[in-house]
Amino acid sequence: MKEEPNGMKTVRAIWSIRPKGQFSVDETYESLIWEDETQVKPTEQEFHDAVTAWNSNWTAQEYARNRQAEYPDWGSQLEKIADDGIDKWKSEMLAPVKAKFPKP
Repeated sequence: MKEEPNGMKTVRAIWSIRPKGQFSVDETYESLIWEDETQVKPTEQEFHDAVTAWNSNWTAQEYARNRQAEYPDWGSQLEKIADDGIDKWKSEMLAPVKAKFPKP
């Protein structure tokens, strides 16, 4: 599974506390250049809390990203349902992926 770059995680973390905020950032608070005139720049604590929360959520959802990458495309899944029914679709297409990547 392709990992999201840390810089993009930082951007998404900031957007989680300042939606549509205008800024540039690398990965540290010191690199945050706030350009938004309608929202106040996050404090260093807000920044670190948002990044920590985002990273925790990212890690917790790894199983879901892995499943998504492993499931067949929707067309194949719908064809399986049409040809063999829901039960076979679940047991032959969904269950093996869920077993391979269980929820934590």
